[in-house]
Amino acid sequence: MKQKIYQIDAFTTTLYGGNPAAVCILEKWLANDTMQKIAAENNLAETAFAVDKDDHYELRWFTPEVEVDLCGHATLATAFVLYNYYGFKENTLRFISPRSGELLVQKNDSGLLTMDFPTDVVTSVTEQPNITEAIGKKPLEIFKGKTDYMLIYETQEEIEAMQPNFHLLNELDCRGVIITAKGNDVDFVSRFFAPQCGIPEDPVTGSAHTTLTPYWSDKLNKNILTAKQLSERGGDIQCEYHGNRVKISGNGVCYLVGEINI
Repeated sequence: MKQKIYQIDAFTTTLYGGNPAAVCILEKWLANDTMQKIAAENNLAETAFAVDKDDHYELRWFTPEVEVDLCGHATLATAFVLYNYYGFKENTLRFISPRSGELLVQKNDSGLLTMDFPTDVVTSVTEQPNITEAIGKKPLEIFKGKTDYMLIYETQEEIEAMQPNFHLLNELDCRGVIITAKGNDVDFVSRFFAPQCGIPEDPVTGSAHTTLTPYWSDKLNKNILTAKQLSERGGDIQCEYHGNRVKISGNGVCYLVGEINI
């Protein structure tokens, strides 16, 4: 059996930038074990699988090691594929995820894709010595969301210079750790580490911005924000805070169209 596969660089207008995701548009669901093996073989941060269900697409995401609850850049990549290679013409794409519910993606005339995601609910937590040791520098504040910790620092330069201990990060009770600070040329910057999911540092993490956006919206007293993820590849994100929903916008570039054997 052969299956079409696409690799899209998400949250960038430049090839080899942003965050690469693989996308497979399936006729019907494959076995979970098969999808996990495909994701491991691809060895990208995420592989997305989608199935057409008439008025929406069912959508799931796999890292090389596990299925995850939500992935922003692979959702954007899937929308990019459907708009550009599967003839989808409506302004709004409707995805249903078994783990995150309804996710909407809109495309504007310039090709910018805007995802509508549920806002993460975070709580402030006391000092976590194991997290501080893993990251290498004590934060100003620590928050815990549904799947991630978010650590607040004072400057962009601190975020750029951070060299975490991935072995220690792998032992934490979370999907990953977000580190963030006010940006020099954008509203806020971040990095994201998730070695326990097989992703030491994620190039651009759309889902993390459901945690980041409400925090920075409150701190900066604005609902529309610009963001940059300071990975080696880098990524540019536009965010809008709407209470219980966050809109996350970015571009995509196609790197590869191919065919795999299953």
